[in-house]
Amino acid sequence: MLAVVLAAVAVAFFALPLVGLLWRMPWSRVWEVLSSRAVGRALQLSVTTSLLAAAISMVFGVPLAWMLARVGFPGRSVVRALSTLSMVLPAVVGGVALFFSFGRRGLFGQYLDDWFGIRLPFSTAGVVVAQVFVAMPFLVLSVESALRQLDSRLEDAARTLGGSRWYVFRRVTLPAIRPGLVAGAVLAWSRALGEFGATVTFAGNLPGRTQTMPLATYLALESDPEAALVLSLLLIAVSFAVLLGLRDRWLGQARTPASKDAASVDGTASAVAT
Repeated sequence: MLAVVLAAVAVAFFALPLVGLLWRMPWSRVWEVLSSRAVGRALQLSVTTSLLAAAISMVFGVPLAWMLARVGFPGRSVVRALSTLSMVLPAVVGGVALFFSFGRRGLFGQYLDDWFGIRLPFSTAGVVVAQVFVAMPFLVLSVESALRQLDSRLEDAARTLGGSRWYVFRRVTLPAIRPGLVAGAVLAWSRALGEFGATVTFAGNLPGRTQTMPLATYLALESDPEAALVLSLLLIAVSFAVLLGLRDRWLGQARTPASKDAASVDGTASAVAT
């Protein structure tokens, strides 16, 4: 009974801020705010950059997660801590670190500028870099956990039957860890969509160029609190709908251990046979 009460308190803790937001929502101004050009540009930029950040996180994060889960090497714990450090760093600190690393006169940014003419700060590309920096750890942890829970004997059996390492990874490993991969991608996208501190520090708040929805919301809070409420509700609605929809569609309902084992064996055999 105590556990139920404590769980109810936790649910209320998460729900009450949303209830308060809905209570103060200026419903008569919702369309006026959402139809404005500035909000449209900020929303388009947020969606574009967050999707790019999620895609980049998958390209680099999945191999990193595989290495951390399957390859033993000295200093692996240090690499894991370094790869997830941005999860616990204050967002502004992350932005400062990016600025002095990839800024125009930063450790690496000066060479990007001198050799390739690339300037990341205060650009749309800088927004993506900041989002990747804070979002990729969520995907790495999720995929690494899925890989550690996967029975490696399935991969060994596939290689014994003649499958190459890349073939086994593509046809056996990735399908087996799909729920963890999808969950990590969604978490990375959601984190990128809501990123604020690192973005404003490293990329600035330039309308149409670096002003994402969280930045537009913060700016509206100072000049038009009612508009900030509308933008906040929009961000919550988009994130909640995507998380809820993807969970039901991709993660599915839990299966019994026996059904999981049978599906894994069948999947391995069919993957190698095709």
